[in-house]
Order: sequence, then structure tokens, then C-alpha cells
Amino acid sequence: MEDKLIIGGETITNRLFIGTGKFENKKVIKNVLEKSKAEVVTVALRRIDMESKSENILANIPKHCLLMTNTSGARNAKEAIRIARLAKAAGCGNWIKIEVIPDNKYLLPDNYETLKATEVLSKEGFVVLPYINPDLIIARQLEKSGAAAVMPLGSPIGTNRGFRTKEIVRIMVNELNIPVIVDAGIGKPSEAADCMELGCGAVLVNTAIATAYNPEGMAEAFSKAVEAGRIAYLSGLAVSVDRARASSPLTGFLRGNES
Repeated sequence: MEDKLIIGGETITNRLFIGTGKFENKKVIKNVLEKSKAEVVTVALRRIDMESKSENILANIPKHCLLMTNTSGARNAKEAIRIARLAKAAGCGNWIKIEVIPDNKYLLPDNYETLKATEVLSKEGFVVLPYINPDLIIARQLEKSGAAAVMPLGSPIGTNRGFRTKEIVRIMVNELNIPVIVDAGIGKPSEAADCMELGCGAVLVNTAIATAYNPEGMAEAFSKAVEAGRIAYLSGLAVSVDRARASSPLTGFLRGNES
């Protein structure tokens, strides 16, 4: 049976989501999405220019990809709601990644303003995926408010510092009934695989791919790592133990042949 992720009624096969904010050349985005075979891509509304064919980032996103507009730039719930409504009115669909970031130094999300925006937008029919600081209590409230998934950060945005929030995310994966998608800070394919081995629904990567020497190759590497991590999770990872265990018997072999 094929393993698929279902969010907002959409069936997704590739569990690597890709962000587009750090690519210097928009044309590279198309190559990256095709090489990785990604099916979900995030775009900030402020980077979409509907009036320009050459500068419109949407022209470089393959038609098979599901567009998730993000509310980058929003400092509170009111601004995030306004951006989401503008995106939908502009024809960008109803998938929305809520980003509410009032902190300009560390770019950490405001969980409580994010919850306010989620409550409003989910009632309006948006498929809401909120970006949050890992927190089980707020995640439960987001789930109750209609969030289709939650997106806890692995480490601060753009740092490539890796999966630093692993233990809290593990708890969220075990306790929530909606997908947990790690977003931000993942710098290596091995770290993406680690997220998937934990049972996460998907991983969203931007900086690590966009700033690589070969973005297309790095996108392919991340895609394969995410797939490998998911297969490992479904197959049942071996339990770690404190003491060594021989893979072959250490006694009885030589003595059994003595005469």
C-alpha cells in the first residue's frame, strides 16, 4: 500500500515541502521542484507579482505543485488574517502557512497570535498550517481550532543549526492527531531523515537548498533523505540498549567440535 500524507483533503506523496524565499534566481526554483519531485511549495504573498510574467514567481512553479501562501511579514493575528484573505482573493488558493513574527532579532513566532489567526481562518475554510515554537499545549489548542497540521521549528529560521527541538517534537508527534511538519533550521538531509524517523508527517526546507552550491542536487538529496526516514519509521526502528549484544553466539561453537 502506497504511503501518503493527507492534509486538507489533498493527497501528498512526497513529504518534502520546499520554501522559495532564499533563491536568488527564480528559474532555479523550477529546476529544484522538478528534481526533488516536491508537491508542496510555500511562497510569501509579498513576493508574488501578478502583473509581471518575468518576475512572477508563480510562473516558475510546476502546475502539479500545491501552493501554500505564507503570511511572512505579519506581526500579529490581524495582519496574518488580512494577508491570507488577500492571497485567496488573488487566486493563490486556500492553503495558508501562518507566520506571525514580531521578533526581528531571532525571528521566533508568536504562538498566541498564531492561535488567534488560526481560529478565524479555519472557520473561513482555509487549510491552515501554523508555524510555531514547539509547545504541546498550544499545539493541542491549534488542533482544536481547526489547524490541518502544525509546523514547529527545528531551530531558528535560516540558521541551518539542525533539529534542536527533537524531544518536544517527539511528544507532539505522539500526542497530536494531525500531522507535525518540522519547519525552519534543518540544514542537512540527515537532519530531515531524523525528523521523519521520529514520525513527523513532513519536513519543510528552504535555506539549506537555496544556498547550496548545487541547489538541484541538494533538493534531490533532501527528497531521498525524507523518503528514507519515512520508510525507516514505518519499518520500525531497532530499540537502542545500554549493553552490547552479539549478533552471533560467542560460546559453544568451537567447543562443540572438540573431540
